[in-house]
Amino acid sequence: MNISAVIVLVIVTALVFDFTNGFHDTANAMATSIATGALRPKVAVAVAGVLNLVGAFLSVQVAKTISGGLVNETKITPVVVFAGLVGAILWNLLTWLLGLPSSSSHALFGGLIGASLVVGGPGAVNFDSVLFKIVMPAVIAPVLAGLLALAVTFLTYRATARADADTMKRRFKVGQVVSASTVALAHGANDAQKTMGVITLTLITAGALAPNAGPPFWVILAAGMAMALGTYMGGWRIIRTLGQRVSDIQTTQGFTAETTSAAVILTSTHFGIPLSTTQVCAGAIYGAGAGRRLRSVHWGLAGQMALGWALTLPAAAALGSAASWLAAHGAAGVIVVAVSSLTLGTGIYAASRRNAVTALNVNDVPLPTPVRLAA
Repeated sequence: MNISAVIVLVIVTALVFDFTNGFHDTANAMATSIATGALRPKVAVAVAGVLNLVGAFLSVQVAKTISGGLVNETKITPVVVFAGLVGAILWNLLTWLLGLPSSSSHALFGGLIGASLVVGGPGAVNFDSVLFKIVMPAVIAPVLAGLLALAVTFLTYRATARADADTMKRRFKVGQVVSASTVALAHGANDAQKTMGVITLTLITAGALAPNAGPPFWVILAAGMAMALGTYMGGWRIIRTLGQRVSDIQTTQGFTAETTSAAVILTSTHFGIPLSTTQVCAGAIYGAGAGRRLRSVHWGLAGQMALGWALTLPAAAALGSAASWLAAHGAAGVIVVAVSSLTLGTGIYAASRRNAVTALNVNDVPLPTPVRLAA
């Protein structure tokens, strides 16, 4: 398989990943607004999709971190990037099937790390970057977002304790439109850049771009549009998990959770840290729930989420390494990986349709009951 065909295959696969990232992470921005009725589901995902596209043009710092800091581009090939993307996509689809809000970002990182290790050995991965820009933020970010949201929610309820409840509810619903939109913008600014970085890395490894180059305009546009389309399709299973199963979210909590999430994500984007928006938003939602009433939060679900987050990096790495090993066997290996991943993806989608309890009416707030999460 010639290099041009491989590059096209990687770019297409990267955009497919970006699409799955969009529908997988729609809940990050819109779950609480849909749960409180501040936005109707169809309107929410449409707004999120547009703002994801706009956000993709705000910065390229995260993209540069991925294209020039995560793996050693001199020791890998576009085929390795393709294999890493396959691992990330399959893990995204599996967690979507379970309704588990895992990190699409860490699925991507894990897939790339696993695929790179198989071909280039330990020297192909910059472990300092993995530790300081991926692992440590993954531990700190949800806790920080949760504590901030808890404090802001607690103070907000105290400040508005004597105000008319119906008036405050209406005002916070309006505020949620703004705060949820800001989260969607922040999501596009951070997560769309990860696909930009992968495509840029591919072009660098193929010699089409100079080392440490930033993403070209067409890469930014394509990544933004793929994520926007995926966001518009809506990850309804995960929306229900975050919007209805974490806690009984009220408008005040929705506003504080969204505002906190946006602040943390935009700050990390400014510093080029490829943060998991899923973890930030989930942490903020838990913090906002606890800020009103600690016992209202379903802490058992938090344990399931944490387990999913812990498994994501190694699981995606295992899938990426398996795909990389197969793809290393020439054109036949690449074809086997492509066909196998397509078959598995189709199977996961078919399983989701068989397990669907009720179809979603996108004009109503009640969402379909997702597949029961594994213990």
